[in-house]
Amino acid sequence: MNEQHAGTDPQWIDEHGNEIDEDHRGLVYDIRTLIDRRVALGIFGTVGLGTLLAACAPAASGAPPTAAATASASATPAPTATPMATPTATVAAAEPIDEVPDETEGPYPGDGSNGVDVLEESGIVRSDIRSSFGSSTTTAEGVPLTFSITVRDAASGAALAGAGVYVWHCDREGRYSLYSDGATNENYLRGVQATDAAGTVTFTSIFPACYAGRWPHIHFEVYQSTSDAVANGPIVKTSQIALPQDACEAVYATSGYDQSVRNLSQISLDTDMVFSDDHAVHQLATIAGDTTSGYTASLTIGV
Repeated sequence: MNEQHAGTDPQWIDEHGNEIDEDHRGLVYDIRTLIDRRVALGIFGTVGLGTLLAACAPAASGAPPTAAATASASATPAPTATPMATPTATVAAAEPIDEVPDETEGPYPGDGSNGVDVLEESGIVRSDIRSSFGSSTTTAEGVPLTFSITVRDAASGAALAGAGVYVWHCDREGRYSLYSDGATNENYLRGVQATDAAGTVTFTSIFPACYAGRWPHIHFEVYQSTSDAVANGPIVKTSQIALPQDACEAVYATSGYDQSVRNLSQISLDTDMVFSDDHAVHQLATIAGDTTSGYTASLTIGV
């Protein structure tokens, strides 16, 4: 019997002790050689390759199953990774708010319901309402006031973007443009704007006077859109804004507001014909500033 060559795998010796040449060693040899050359278990997949080797191993060898074969029989498919949830911004839900009370538009609305209709005139859609537009360019004088109205749906609290808001108020002398003596040829202190994404409109104006019998205030009408406003469309809400007493007293102590001092002393929020029932909750603006740099006022309303 021939001696086994040193380093020769016994698996490749036949029953006569002769080495089996490479061409006749079979599929198992070919696969193992391929693995050694490519170092690529991924060619067949780890489990699939182990199964193939076990199936091709000589039945007479009596060798125990390979580790790969054992793994292929017992392994279960790896669980599929669950994708991570994409974080989303948390937005606080809007809550219902009280509806602002309906109030009289007064005798000087300028919306066509009592004579002249300024809403149909080109130039009424604007944020700075201090000057007249059209045939007159007169600017109303007084302590600067910038005021904002935020419009929300009362039932849901959601901001109403794109709503049309028409505002108007008296001048420093207590006159209303278009109506009062000395101001019939003016249309200042009136304007329309569309609410932004937050439901807010902001107007640049002057602090109104206090005329006899009324607390200092600003009128407004809310429409579905500016298109409705300038086309005399349906009005969603008509109401008024009350201005805080401390600011009124400070402003009326300045030049030009002389008549307002006495008028304010003869009226209060509790006795005013409009604000006496509900002013503290829904119609009193929040205000900041001074008579030198001007004031900013704001009010959120539900409609």
